[in-house]
Amino acid sequence: MHGHSHDFRTAETKRVTLVGAVLNLVLAAFKVIIGVVGQSQSLIADGIHSLSDLLSDGLVLFAATHAASAPDEDHPYGHARFETAATLVLGFLLIAVAVGIVWDAAARLFSPEALLQPQMITLYVAAFSIFSKEALYWYTVKVADRINSPMLRANAWHHRSDAISSIVVLVGIAGTMAGLSYLDAIAAVLVGLMVARIGWELGFSALQELVDAGLEQQKVEQLREAILAIDDVRSVHMLRTRRHGHLAAADVHVQVDPWLSVSEGHMISVAVEQAARNALEELVDVTVHIDPEDDEESPPSSIGLPTRSEALDILEKAWVTTGCDGRWQQVQLHYLQGQIHVHVYLALSCLDEMGDAETIARHFSTPLQELPEFGKVTIYYSHDK
Repeated sequence: MHGHSHDFRTAETKRVTLVGAVLNLVLAAFKVIIGVVGQSQSLIADGIHSLSDLLSDGLVLFAATHAASAPDEDHPYGHARFETAATLVLGFLLIAVAVGIVWDAAARLFSPEALLQPQMITLYVAAFSIFSKEALYWYTVKVADRINSPMLRANAWHHRSDAISSIVVLVGIAGTMAGLSYLDAIAAVLVGLMVARIGWELGFSALQELVDAGLEQQKVEQLREAILAIDDVRSVHMLRTRRHGHLAAADVHVQVDPWLSVSEGHMISVAVEQAARNALEELVDVTVHIDPEDDEESPPSSIGLPTRSEALDILEKAWVTTGCDGRWQQVQLHYLQGQIHVHVYLALSCLDEMGDAETIARHFSTPLQELPEFGKVTIYYSHDK
């Protein structure tokens, strides 16, 4: 697997999240208590925001533990999307917190007697929150980038949203103390709107992944070019991608020479899979479909045609009078252009018995001329076994 191991990612995620949880617990309690004592509605709202950060840390810890689990019978593709689900919940949580903050602040704006008058201590607490949450943001996003975790990156922005909201709180408190009585409540509304915007962005991104939105177009083109660089690949079509948490999966149809053997086609599919993994580090699951024709432009030639066992039964009955009975060493069927083209491998003794290759070819081709599902017949000879 590319990148860091599950154990390393889990340990890093738990460590940074526990640090954030301790700081969020302290800040939430500190801001709510000082907000009540110091009479700052915006600081109380900011404290509730920090409390939501604490809840999100719990979600991250839960998701990180489960996302690291190995694939099982119920989750054959692994548990990476636990991270995605947690990110979606974080987004909804932010939006819910924002609605509560805006609702309360707006109600106070329409009731002047309910407006609070902040004290100086609330100004200091807001300033402390700004610096501590910004530091926590940079610490978390650094770890998120190192282990490529969208969930941790989302949580980092949750921390930064608290820092930004604390800046608004600081301005609101300062303005109210300077005589603008409405400014603290207005600051609380702005905090709520900012939190809602971040929640929407995080939630929408996670939702896109859960409904199997593809990778960015640039990465898809990078993947296509890597596959087309393989000499035996004629074209690439039906290239589809999707994310699984911090990982990704892809399936692709590649067109090759229609007359290749099964083993050579398999070799090409292995080369395609390796090239795809090398092109995109997060790509861990690649499904390759080998096509003799471009089935994106027209239906596969095999539709409506007899299966191999049915086709062989038809051929045996059609060739019952051709001679060389029991000396058909191999019959290859090629489903192309809407027909079955037949390659027959005969023993050399058939050539001696029936006279010449042209006569044998006519004996094998003529009975099939009235069967529209069959196309060209090609005869090959080899030594008797």
